[in-house]
Formats: sequence, C-alpha cells, structure tokens
Amino acid sequence: MGPPGKRDEGWFTRTYAAEYAHIVKYGQRRLANAEASAELAQEVFVIAWRRRRDVPDRSLPWLYGVARRLLANQWRARRAAPDVLPITDADLLQETGSSGADATVGVADLLAALVTLTDLDQEILRLVGWEELTVSEAAQVLGCTRAAAAVRLHRARRRLTEAMSSCVVPPAQHPVLASPRKAL
Repeated sequence: MGPPGKRDEGWFTRTYAAEYAHIVKYGQRRLANAEASAELAQEVFVIAWRRRRDVPDRSLPWLYGVARRLLANQWRARRAAPDVLPITDADLLQETGSSGADATVGVADLLAALVTLTDLDQEILRLVGWEELTVSEAAQVLGCTRAAAAVRLHRARRRLTEAMSSCVVPPAQHPVLASPRKAL
C-alpha cells in the first residue's frame, strides 16, 4: 500500500517551498540560533515525507505540531543545558520598520508578562498570536479539541492581561522646572 498519487515528490516540493520559512521562524522563536531552527525544519520535513499519507491538505498546523513534539523531545533530553532562547530577548521580536524605545518597551512589557505564565499558556498565545493559527489549527498542534483550545486561549489571554496590569510601572514623575535661586 503506497502513498496516495497526489503525495508524490511534486507535492512534497510544493509543501516544502510553501511552509519551510514558517517552520524555520517557529524554530527561531524557540531556539538559540538560526542553525538549530533550520535543523529543526529539516527534521520536520523528513517526518512529513515519511508520514505524507497523514499530512492534511492544510499542512502548516500539522507541521507545527511535529516541530513542537520534536522540540519537546529535545528539551527533555537536554534539561541540564537547554539551548532555548530566553523569552525576555525583545530584540528578536521587534517589528521591522519600528524603531526607538516605544517599540522595544511595548514588546519588553509583553514578554515580561508572558514569562510569568505557564508553558501551555505561552504556547497557545504564541500559536494564535505569533504563528497566526486559528483556534482549530492551534488545537491540532496541541493535540486537543477545538473547544479545549478555545478555553485554554481564553484563560491564557485573561492571565496575560492580569500579568500585564500587575507589571504596569507608574509613569515617571515629570521634572519640575526650577528657577535659579536669587541671592538673599
């Protein structure tokens, strides 16, 4: 029993060309260097080729799920010396074209609040926010039902909002202009 006719080398080449960059970016957000994220993407596509019968037509969420499981396996194997990118590294998430302190401060505040959440909360928020998946697609990545993912997302957003409101720093006091002292 061979693979379906439409899942030939041409299908794989098209899928690879369309989704490779997304998988590399997924890895870059979670790993310490670009080489590691490219290696992760290669492993994902090796699995996609081997399991091409199982890959749905909308392949990106399925590929993210494979990448997530590969990362989980790597992290479990390297607990003593993880190569995970610190979540507080705001420079990687700064939008291209944005500049100055405002762009970095907003990202830094978000990341400071995000790091206080559980790994599962962080992952559902990243999948929907950064990877731009739908709730159904995020559910597929996480291996749960759509309803469970929707509840997780709702709760994670609520906890993120609470964390961000507790991280709010009071605005700096404006300096008072003083006039020069007159000699008495």
